[in-house]
Amino acid sequence: MRWENLTAEPNAEPRHDRPADPALFGADAVTVRTVDTPEFAGITFHEIRARTILNRVPGASRMPFEWTVNPYRGCTHACVYCFARKTHGYLDLDTGIGFDTQIVVKVNAPELLRRQLASPRWHGEHVAMGTNVDCYQRAEGRYRLMPGILTALRDRANPFSILTKGTLILRDLDLLKQSAEVTDVGVSVSVGFTDTELWRTVEPGTPAPQRRLDVVRTLTEHGIGCGVLMAPVIPFLGDQPAQLRATVRAIAASGATSVTPLVLHLRPGAREWFMAWLGAHHPHLVRRYERLYADGAYAPKWYQRRITRQVHDLAEEYGIGPARAGMPRRIRPPEPTEPAEAGPTQLTLL
Repeated sequence: MRWENLTAEPNAEPRHDRPADPALFGADAVTVRTVDTPEFAGITFHEIRARTILNRVPGASRMPFEWTVNPYRGCTHACVYCFARKTHGYLDLDTGIGFDTQIVVKVNAPELLRRQLASPRWHGEHVAMGTNVDCYQRAEGRYRLMPGILTALRDRANPFSILTKGTLILRDLDLLKQSAEVTDVGVSVSVGFTDTELWRTVEPGTPAPQRRLDVVRTLTEHGIGCGVLMAPVIPFLGDQPAQLRATVRAIAASGATSVTPLVLHLRPGAREWFMAWLGAHHPHLVRRYERLYADGAYAPKWYQRRITRQVHDLAEEYGIGPARAGMPRRIRPPEPTEPAEAGPTQLTLL
């Protein structure tokens, strides 16, 4: 494994006021641990001490946020379509089965985040999590990085959002509720379809769709508004009107605040793995996919618009309202140690 080009000196000063350079962790900071237990059979964890955890999204990205936190690389969810597969290639790891079984763990993520949030260069921008690989994948049950990450964000009243397919997020329900009292917290659960046969083949390491919708229901019942990213809608396998209706109906029944459809996109790295899977399981669809995605990673605009219109019409039919507006960022001032003397009142806008 050749990671030398991604390392930096151990005492290098982390920066988060500019895009991160290629260095991901300190020199000689990599430990490989093979876990040989029934729960993690066949999975290798690469434990590293990262040199930065707040990552700036490239300006050309389509993402509606600027900063992310990703405590893991690789994902045991093993979704055959996962766009993040290409990132494993940067570490000279296999983007196919290696992405599913070779998991990079940034073991110092909570302490590093706490330090970076306290920096005078950090201005409390929104932080998105789960945008690359799932921060509540199975590895989180072993390493428990998210409680420390959420605590750091809560203590700085820093707004954040989480996208997940994992039911493990409910373990941190109290931290989410505490955070929502002081800042803007957004949670979305990814459920692209409710077809169990399709789920078993394309998302084999994830909780079942209905279990994910149970997460939506539980979060909503505890005052954490939760939307559903209906992603991906998979052409010719999960896009039939009856399938879309069943999925939106189940999402509405879970109490989701919103539903946002997203058609499957096939970026380099993910495209090759998905097309190999398609050829093995649905060879009659290969030519149709080659035509549909002939112009690149995204399905044609006409197809995306058709799916979006169908889902929005169904959402209106089933009464799914818009996402709730978040609460403003607010840090409680410390209590004074002794009564202050009366004096002029300073008017503020906040």
